[in-house]
Amino acid sequence: MSHWGWSSTLETVAAEVPMIAFPQWSDQPTNAKFIVDVFEMGLRVEPDENGIVNQEEMERCIEEITKRPKSEELKGNAIQWKEAAKMAVADQGSSDWNIQIFVDELMGRHSLSLHVTTLDDNY
Repeated sequence: MSHWGWSSTLETVAAEVPMIAFPQWSDQPTNAKFIVDVFEMGLRVEPDENGIVNQEEMERCIEEITKRPKSEELKGNAIQWKEAAKMAVADQGSSDWNIQIFVDELMGRHSLSLHVTTLDDNY
């Protein structure tokens, strides 16, 4: 379980570990939205009408994230996103290119357009 701050998000992708999201404020709801709905490598708890996450909801999430077939789907997606992240930070990856573009802009040099690493054309 995580509140899904940015560091938690990066650590989860790097560790290939599906997680349960319990965001509270700031960037956490946005990060949780990406992990759950875009990256599809986690679940989000659903608070009741009073904003409380009860025992039954926690049990539901734990059951779903640890049992097949959902657990295998989440783990498979986590592995794919880790590989995409590794490609992005590798030499000549999108992060490498984009930091060079940023430096070129700071130095007053014009650069090529930004590069993006994706798993497929759906993202």
